[in-house]
Amino acid sequence: MINIKQQLASLVTGYPVEEVEGLLSDIEDNSLGDYALPCFKFAKQQRLSPNIIAQQIASSIQPNVLIDKVCSVGGYCNFYLNKQYVTTQIVSQVVCQSDYGNSSLGQGKTICIDYSSINIAKPFHIGHLGTTAIGSCLYKVYKALGYNVVGINHLGDWGTQFGKLIVAYNKWSDKETILKGGLRALQDIYVRFHVEAEKDDSLNDQAREWFARIEQGDKSANELFNFFKDITLCEVKKLYQRLNVTFDSWNGESFYNNLMPDAIKFLEEKNIVTTSDGARVVDLSAYNMPPCLLVKSDGASLYATRDITAIMYRKATYDFYKCLYVVAYQQNLHFKQVFKVIELAGLPYADSLVHVAYGMVSLEEGSMSTRKGNTVWLEDVLNRAVDKARSIIEDKNPELPNKAEIAEQVGVGAVIFSALCNSRIKDITFSFDRVLSFEGETAPYLQYTHARCCSIFEKAGMSYYARCAHDHSVYDNVESVELAKLINKFPQVLVEVGQRYEPSILSCYLIDLAKSFNKYYLSQKMLCEDLGKQNARLDLAKSVQITLNKGLTLLGIACPTKM
Repeated sequence: MINIKQQLASLVTGYPVEEVEGLLSDIEDNSLGDYALPCFKFAKQQRLSPNIIAQQIASSIQPNVLIDKVCSVGGYCNFYLNKQYVTTQIVSQVVCQSDYGNSSLGQGKTICIDYSSINIAKPFHIGHLGTTAIGSCLYKVYKALGYNVVGINHLGDWGTQFGKLIVAYNKWSDKETILKGGLRALQDIYVRFHVEAEKDDSLNDQAREWFARIEQGDKSANELFNFFKDITLCEVKKLYQRLNVTFDSWNGESFYNNLMPDAIKFLEEKNIVTTSDGARVVDLSAYNMPPCLLVKSDGASLYATRDITAIMYRKATYDFYKCLYVVAYQQNLHFKQVFKVIELAGLPYADSLVHVAYGMVSLEEGSMSTRKGNTVWLEDVLNRAVDKARSIIEDKNPELPNKAEIAEQVGVGAVIFSALCNSRIKDITFSFDRVLSFEGETAPYLQYTHARCCSIFEKAGMSYYARCAHDHSVYDNVESVELAKLINKFPQVLVEVGQRYEPSILSCYLIDLAKSFNKYYLSQKMLCEDLGKQNARLDLAKSVQITLNKGLTLLGIACPTKM
């Protein structure tokens, strides 16, 4: 990345470079310049009008290799860049880097990210898309920024539901049926249990008894528990592979059972645990929150107990710089309570805990309920998206090689992008027609732009690599410098994604980059007889392709070279 603002700021004498750099901003109207320096703050310091300050600064700077001219406009000092020089510098840097956008910003620091966190023996449904896509993107971005990243799938593998499953399995199923039907067969008997339990409440008593047997280490109960777990993980790992999602830890709720007594003892020793109606709680009324329940009156632990224990374990194991929880905003109170307990316990890393909240994802068909069987499986959504992508490809480009592979890339990419293209806190209603459009702000549009770049290189053939001079005079236009300036922003975009835990910053940036390139493509003759001019334009296209490829990869989206 070339720090243009810093270079411009260094030309402004009499004021701190850092302060000037922070004030400089892009100008949307190219006719008014490339960057504007508002002089109102300086005017207040100097007790002069902003117009006079802007005029003084503009008159003190002469045109040079970086800028063509500087003008004062109503209290602003506007800088016009040397388009050819700036574009050449940016393009030359990008095409020579193997990992454009990577940095050592996080060197020596560990970030734990708790995301996806699916429930054993329950559907991997459309509602899991947000946490999975957002968490995976942050995982990849922090890796690119040089952090040591630990991706954690905090499995929901504990609770009375497993007692319910065992009762249902013993009554209405068998091993062969479950092996054949997989997770959907488990879901079927889970739904049936709740239907039958409404007629016969004794089934709930039997479920509690079976779960108690799991807790007590009963061999037959735990064999079934592990069988259900193996069936689930076998299926969901295939889905994670399709989504380009990876984890470093699969430690779920059950992992922390033996660690919880020590965690509770620690909190008790800090004198923050009290008894309320037989339950062990941390009173949070002073912070306008209900009490944080640690142990119920019957001795059972809760989500909060396990999350507090997990935080302590993760700090001891990974010594995290930050620990992120990518969980829906419905759990805002839960995490406020848990983080406050860590703070009240005097643990110095309480401010390193972050709830990365996100909105819900639903289909146009409506809401879901696992217990009632009204669930939209994420696998079905992906398959439907891939089928639709295949039909579009058949219609638009029936001779395209590897149509099945590209349809998979386009369909899955569209689903992932749908969860990352807007502010993460927004609720999303998923629409197949919208997300699979090859126009507008969609993944197929980005993938198509990437493929367009690759197609240009293929058409250029060996002439692109010919050893002739690159004629950089072709960069002396608004389209070239605007495109180059966007490419130059990419490393800082990744930093902002990490600072704000917001993948949509990257998504929106890539859309702007694709739009800018397609505008450039229509205004310039990419392939021509003058190889010097052609190669210069192709280098600019190459820097776009490199940036799009890296950006899409960080989102978890494949980059086809043909579409």
